[in-house]
Amino acid sequence: MGADADAAALGQRMLRNMAGALELYTVYLGERLGLYSALADSGPATSAELAARTGTTERYVREWLEQQAASGLVAVDDPAAAPRERRFSLPAGHAAVMADRNDVRYRAFNGTEIARAARSLPDLVDAFRSGSAPPPQPWAPEGRPDYNRATFLHLLGRSWLPSISAVDERLRASPAATVADLACGAGWSSIAIALAYPLAHVDGFDLDEDVIAAARRNAAEAGVAGRVTFFAASADGMSGRYDVVTIIEGLHDMARPVAVLRAARRVLASPGWVVVADELVEDEFTAPASLLEQYNYGWSVVGCLPAVMGDPHTAATGAVMRPSTLRRYASEAGFDDVEVLPVTADTLRFYLLNR
Repeated sequence: MGADADAAALGQRMLRNMAGALELYTVYLGERLGLYSALADSGPATSAELAARTGTTERYVREWLEQQAASGLVAVDDPAAAPRERRFSLPAGHAAVMADRNDVRYRAFNGTEIARAARSLPDLVDAFRSGSAPPPQPWAPEGRPDYNRATFLHLLGRSWLPSISAVDERLRASPAATVADLACGAGWSSIAIALAYPLAHVDGFDLDEDVIAAARRNAAEAGVAGRVTFFAASADGMSGRYDVVTIIEGLHDMARPVAVLRAARRVLASPGWVVVADELVEDEFTAPASLLEQYNYGWSVVGCLPAVMGDPHTAATGAVMRPSTLRRYASEAGFDDVEVLPVTADTLRFYLLNR
């Protein structure tokens, strides 16, 4: 392929990517305004009917519906009908992805993720030059998306942890097991463990006070507040003894992962286990890489790496934490063995750390 052809192909790629980015911004609007759920719950609608259902303005909703139909995200019964007479619907196969937050296939939160990431870009330009970290994103206006809610509730305690036999046996046994869930976020990993293992007691730890407040509300609504306690604290704030320490999709986001693993080892019972789940990345750097590797690198550049660059002692891991890196961190923290587990988890790789 010659230089002109290469340039043309890259230009087309940029156009596709631009369309994809804009599509995610419209997904953000559809998710925030309840447009997808209104179509899923109440059926096909004209722009006026959908506006009435959602308390929005018909002209905005009409443009949104036409864009969604043009992109293939919603269906329109008669494209040739007058604009206000067209009826739009959410295809059955799309409802799980765009409207059902309880389905593991739900992805409409991607719009919120990309909108939040975009707000940091001007600050990230300055951070690239200074080597510092951009200011953290405020909780408002939409909070963090619960992107892992359905996945954790359906899979963490029902499939992933049960496949780790020693951990599963201890969590089911008496006396009641104790679990420290580090970087618990909005609490869904902690809640999922408590729901799956009725004897277990779980302490969730996260640095963000707002997200811990959300986690407490979520635990109360899930009916497990009596066995799940949340702390706005670092790993250094742990005390006592824990049979299991979990770090689910969070170790690469920590400025000092070795210190966190060392703290986990300090509070670990004997026998005890640290379960780490992190991004499923390639064992070695490759270029060009798979779509999943490109995705992880993208988040690493705009989110995961910048978040830890404000610490002068940061490990600066980034989202692409390869198994060799995790093994090095574990060894420096005093662990004798790291086992890569045969857990089927789509975009995650599971590790078991032994004393």
